Amino acid sequence: MTDRVPLVPALLGAAGLLPPLIGAVVAYGDLGSFGPVAGGFILTYAALILSFLGGSWWAFASREDRPRWWLLLLAVTPTLLVWSILAMRSTVQAGLWTAALIAVTLPIDLLFHRRGLTPRWWMKLRVPLSLGLATLVALTVWWGR
Repeated sequence: MTDRVPLVPALLGAAGLLPPLIGAVVAYGDLGSFGPVAGGFILTYAALILSFLGGSWWAFASREDRPRWWLLLLAVTPTLLVWSILAMRSTVQAGLWTAALIAVTLPIDLLFHRRGLTPRWWMKLRVPLSLGLATLVALTVWWGR
């Protein structure tokens, strides 16, 4: 077995960074009326990604014959947290909190990985995607303010 990320997950993961990359470029370049709203679009996108990640964690936790309640609780936490973050009035504040939440998912990914519940290549995929997404979300909301 190898811990190299298979081609399809690597390509699809990289493609998942295209919307926030476009958002950051639009916000930085102040491209017409799109710059100020780019942060809101990217916040919504990041919320979807966090919910997707929570779903992955749920699947990983469910691999155990008797899933631990606290692993299932961790799996629903990203969605609940980002939902409350999106209620903030300030897009910049919400974006920075969302970026921090994305970064904080990495230790939880590592927890699932160390328990043997993820593919061997999981962390090699997750680290650059999480750090890339967190950075792009923060830049987009900051530049679009």
